[in-house]
Amino acid sequence: MPHARLIAGDCTTTFDGDRSYEKRGRVACLRKPDDTVLVHDADGYQPVAWLTRPDAAMVAGDPPTVEARDGDDRLRVLFHETSVDARIPVSAAGVPVGPCPDGPGALVRRSGALACTDCDRRHGLPAGATVLDSTCECGLPKVAVTRGDRFEVCADRSCEPLDAAVRERFDRAFDCPDCGRDLRVVRAGGLLLGCDGYPDCDVSVSLPDAEHDGHCDCGFPTFGGRCPAPTCSSP
Repeated sequence: MPHARLIAGDCTTTFDGDRSYEKRGRVACLRKPDDTVLVHDADGYQPVAWLTRPDAAMVAGDPPTVEARDGDDRLRVLFHETSVDARIPVSAAGVPVGPCPDGPGALVRRSGALACTDCDRRHGLPAGATVLDSTCECGLPKVAVTRGDRFEVCADRSCEPLDAAVRERFDRAFDCPDCGRDLRVVRAGGLLLGCDGYPDCDVSVSLPDAEHDGHCDCGFPTFGGRCPAPTCSSP
């Protein structure tokens, strides 16, 4: 579980860079796990000083000094005395989707992944995935993903791999329009239909986020009424 460090007290804050300044007051300084440093005073929601995801940050001394550098920018928070100095466990915050199977935490969806609020469990989601109410035998939610067809698989790709489900449905299901050999389901960045004759035949197209519904005049299968070949001139 990552931690943030919260320090509150009387300090002098200096910033050297395009907008150099110095400020003093009783503030709360937060250093986040990604090294972002925020300094908040008594007013409003906006910090009085900050440096987002700097190249480097450190806390040292007693009373402590917080320093962060990002290129030519430097933020320095020199505490004269402190009333709070604590390490606080923090997690991703997102849309709750269910309980974590490993403990009391909740699974939340944020930035294309499911993450637990109480442990290090994290599962990246395929693009366009919908989290379902149904649950896998492992305790994680199932997700619906469309790649040529609609598949319902576990959010943990090692439990029910999406690639395996797509291969079972579409591997060798279509002929290459150029040479007549099988189109195979392969992963190269994303899921593709690629000719089994590679490298002699390098035909390949992406499996789109739509369902297979026919064939184009050019010979490729269509998905959602469209041909996946970028060079296809058929209507």
